[in-house]
Amino acid sequence: RYTETRMGVEQVIRDAFSSARDYKKSWDTYNKDAKLQRTKVPPRRDLELDAMVEIMEGMRVVHAHSYRQDEILMLTRIAEDFGFTMATFQHVLEGYKVADRLKEHGANASTFSDWWAYKYEVIDAIPYNGALMTDVGVNVSFNSDSNELARRMNTEAAKGVKYGNLSEEEALKLVTINPAKQLNIDQWVGSLEVGKDADFV
Repeated sequence: RYTETRMGVEQVIRDAFSSARDYKKSWDTYNKDAKLQRTKVPPRRDLELDAMVEIMEGMRVVHAHSYRQDEILMLTRIAEDFGFTMATFQHVLEGYKVADRLKEHGANASTFSDWWAYKYEVIDAIPYNGALMTDVGVNVSFNSDSNELARRMNTEAAKGVKYGNLSEEEALKLVTINPAKQLNIDQWVGSLEVGKDADFV
């Protein structure tokens, strides 16, 4: 039922966006033609394709779960072929290999601080990943899948100082303003400014 190769995964995604593009075209044609509206039934509404059209029109952002450089490159190419920008790559543990591509595309990166080698997909992960992407100019944040570790992201941020020699200020940004920017909520949280939510302890 589903593909078992990365090449097949790419084709499934491309097919879905191609269907969304055709769907949008059929609606645009129908909405522009008054005679058509009087004589024909409108195109069938498809909520999944509506969401994909919103992605292509920049009304809906995409955060993609990814580990490997080939996945990251593939998704940036698909996005550009269909006219949108990937918002944030999550985990992005081989991001250091393609940091210049992430920067060029305009994508953010939300990675683990120092988790690696717990499954084959992350065999090339390194603890310098966050700092290397930051040095290239990618907006980087640290995240955690663990609710226990997520309560102490300040100590995770400090690993950016240990691995990669980030300044303390840059390291703190990994868990404050940078993720707020990735989620488009930096007007309310992420830094100490007048008018923002006071949630810094």
